[in-house]
Amino acid sequence: MSATAPQIFAEISTAAPPGPPRILMRRAVVLGGSMAGLMAARVLSDHAEEVLIVERDPTEGAGPRPGVPQGTQVHALLPAGQIQLERWFPGFTADAVAAGAPDFGRYDGKVFINDELRTVADPPPTRPSLITTRPFLEHQVRVHVLARENVRMVFGRAEGLLLREGGVRGATYVPDGSEEPVEVEADFVVDAMGRSSRLGDWLEAAGWPRAPMRRMPIKLNYASALFERDESVSDAWVAITQTTPGKGRVPRIGGVLSVEGDRWLMLVAGYDEDRPSRDTAEYAERCRKHFPSMFGDIAEKGRMIGGVITYHQADSRRRDYHAVDRLPAGLIAAGDAVASFNPVYGQGMTSAMLHASCLSAWLQTGPDVTGEPPRAYFDKVRVIVDAAWQISTFADLGLPHITEGQPRGYKFIRWASELITRASMRDEQTCRRLNRVTAMERHPADLAKPGVVLRALRLRLLGRI
Repeated sequence: MSATAPQIFAEISTAAPPGPPRILMRRAVVLGGSMAGLMAARVLSDHAEEVLIVERDPTEGAGPRPGVPQGTQVHALLPAGQIQLERWFPGFTADAVAAGAPDFGRYDGKVFINDELRTVADPPPTRPSLITTRPFLEHQVRVHVLARENVRMVFGRAEGLLLREGGVRGATYVPDGSEEPVEVEADFVVDAMGRSSRLGDWLEAAGWPRAPMRRMPIKLNYASALFERDESVSDAWVAITQTTPGKGRVPRIGGVLSVEGDRWLMLVAGYDEDRPSRDTAEYAERCRKHFPSMFGDIAEKGRMIGGVITYHQADSRRRDYHAVDRLPAGLIAAGDAVASFNPVYGQGMTSAMLHASCLSAWLQTGPDVTGEPPRAYFDKVRVIVDAAWQISTFADLGLPHITEGQPRGYKFIRWASELITRASMRDEQTCRRLNRVTAMERHPADLAKPGVVLRALRLRLLGRI
């Protein structure tokens, strides 16, 4: 009997140590050195004699990279992502804290839904939660990956693939500061070039099919700013707030994170024509008017570091490689090159880490990487993508500007989701179950069990929610 999606999800998201190293290839090339590429390189270091990462942005320290325009915005590492970091780099959390990640020993984060404060919470985690800026966390991962003796990074622009009949034999890139392309022979290539990946163009030009793409027009508008953390201004450690679509409500999301350097990183976001600007006065007014009090306090009384930075993401998108009838051997895609979601749900970095564990699970079976299309890998990735897509896009289908694409049964699913969310604000058991799913520790099917909905319905009928 074939494994179910929840069973595959549990296999991939495990905290168990990975299997033993087993060399299956001479050289692997990873195109892109952000989170997806770094994690793929870590996995490949157990299976290749040499791993070469080609990264377009010369990288020094923990600063933002030009190739990641959203890098300065709020990024959340979900608990499932931290589990994977500990799995691949034992002691990673302790190392990150030693490097400056906040370790306040506090677990009093606040969650607001439609201006209501959640009154129940998960028990304290067994290790400090990693709450940092994206550049800081990515730098820590980069340091750990490049400490592997068989991994190295070069800087340059990926230009294409070297294809042979049935598969790849390497890739080409233009080194930083040069105009001449360089060919790199390899047995295996990973596309980790993000949302703007050109892999489909390269494959199509060589006579291979392009993966079909699905899009959802979320029209998300972000604005973030850094502030010196000051207890006299606010005692906020972490605060997340969401106004869901509904009668008389304008959908918005905000977040306050206490990050490295004793700072707050504060985000406010809207959709469609609801656009935060770079104007600091407008930013402060928005924080005070539309978000819980700590947002206004920090914006009005806190000391801003730099200015307000905005970002717009037009859509969520996924490339369905599992649906392609012909795939070349020795080539996979990972991270945003496969799927990128509404970033307010924090799924991007964690999904990239789970894709790496999909790669590991496939390579542990000892496939012929140079002669066998990686269908088993993409089948596993599909489970991870489907889970994240279901969580984020089902919520986004309720946005006023999205008027089509609702699947059959959507009204009931939305009703049940809103009921469970409501119950999670007051009921500890429902809160824990919902958090495990939104944290990508459990498959969304865990919320579809009749008992979960019936418990929430009973609580409503009893007037407890």
